[in-house]
Amino acid sequence: MAENASVSGPDLTVGVAASSLREGEPLLGQVAGESVMLVRSDGQVFATAASCTHYGGPLAEGLVEGRRVHCPWHHACFDLSTGLAAGPALRPITCYEVHTDQGLVRVGKKRDIPRPTAAMAPRSVVIIGAGAAGAACAESLRRLGHRGSVTLVGDEAPGPVDRPNLSKDYLAGQAPEEWIPLRDAEFYRAEQIELLLTDAASSIDPARRVVSLRSGRELAYDALLLATGSSPRRLDIPGADAPHVFTLRTLADSRAIIARAQAASRAVVIGSSFIGLEVAASLRKRNLEVDVVSPDSVPLGRVVGEKLGGYVRALHEQHGVRFHLGRKPARIEAARVLLDDGSELAADFVVFGVGVSPRVGLAQLAGLTLERGVQVDAFLRTSRPEIYAAGDIAAYPDARSGQRVRIEHWGAAERQGQAVARAMLGAGTPFHDVPFFWSAHYETTLSYVGHTEQWDHVHERGSLESGQYVSAFERAGKILAVVSVGDDRASLRAEVAMQAGDDAALDALMR
Repeated sequence: MAENASVSGPDLTVGVAASSLREGEPLLGQVAGESVMLVRSDGQVFATAASCTHYGGPLAEGLVEGRRVHCPWHHACFDLSTGLAAGPALRPITCYEVHTDQGLVRVGKKRDIPRPTAAMAPRSVVIIGAGAAGAACAESLRRLGHRGSVTLVGDEAPGPVDRPNLSKDYLAGQAPEEWIPLRDAEFYRAEQIELLLTDAASSIDPARRVVSLRSGRELAYDALLLATGSSPRRLDIPGADAPHVFTLRTLADSRAIIARAQAASRAVVIGSSFIGLEVAASLRKRNLEVDVVSPDSVPLGRVVGEKLGGYVRALHEQHGVRFHLGRKPARIEAARVLLDDGSELAADFVVFGVGVSPRVGLAQLAGLTLERGVQVDAFLRTSRPEIYAAGDIAAYPDARSGQRVRIEHWGAAERQGQAVARAMLGAGTPFHDVPFFWSAHYETTLSYVGHTEQWDHVHERGSLESGQYVSAFERAGKILAVVSVGDDRASLRAEVAMQAGDDAALDALMR
């Protein structure tokens, strides 16, 4: 997305008093009609564009930590000296020259940030999976100066897309389709990345270091990334494969639901997952009647707790969604869904939102070690060190919880892809980035930092009624996840504290 923050503040080419810059507090201004911010951090002053390259979030309202600034909207992170991005952003922000003279700080012209020159090795990189992790890895390799061949193998058109939007604004009819592709074909040509979308990978031969495609073509690799993602589940019930029954994973899936919704009046969503509830909200925005069926007693209760789950349910009910909790579908017919208690719901179409399964078939056939996904080490290397795994399939050691986790979040997948690129080029560090995701429900967004599947205690700050609320989930005396509503600053502070292993800062956040 464009760097599109509203232009306000002083003309930074004229300059501002150096004394007006406070450590770690961005000062918003403008340069030649563009929004620019000045940041004093670690004894140096930086000038960068003031809008996140992901969705135009206001970086001047973000959190500065060392020489990085974190976007308050979706937690993209940017290096203040180079502009380089960490997911969910891919494009760097613009950096400017800074001049200081006689107590005045003035912004000069845009700085050209030269790409580093990386060694040719690995001479050839093959990436299987053109989702968030695969696309981020391919792009990062080039940004880091890799000059060897890069081949990105996908199995769905049009290639890498903004997958989170498929269940949110795009499905609701509030975002144009031109927002959805992450890059166009010209970008990949310019970066000399071969993008294959109609010739999927069929097997991997680790001994020969070759990927075979369905056409019979073979791709030799020195380094390989598996980023095959997940497949949405369908329940094993009569009618689950009928043509009016959908899952949502790809752009084609979202298009198909939209086409059906345009000629329908009633939909049934099976599952009260984040995807299921986002679909429900989007269909309500299209003025369809929506019923949600779920065996859960509280939507999302197993992820965000009963209080927040109840709050999300109430939001949906205020917008007309009808819940059928503690119920399971027994059968799907042409115009109705029969439930396990004998009741029935009228339905012009049905959408499953009952979770996903990691696509580990290629990894299994290649003999890689599997454990809740594809087992990887802290550098995201599989049991074959020249093969990496990232995104939904990667089960990696989580430094904070001490457990092996598999995270199905968009931002985490992008950051893992970026980390793999660094590792392939010999500049890797253990992957300890804190997971983050956001979920939109009408005008309310939940921001979730960290990861835990169980907790002993929930700490709370603020109130849902006030529109500012934070809950922290503690296990064995350690806060492992924080969920916020209407408090972006708290969400950012929680991420930075978790990244640093600063339990005292997390405790202070909840006071």
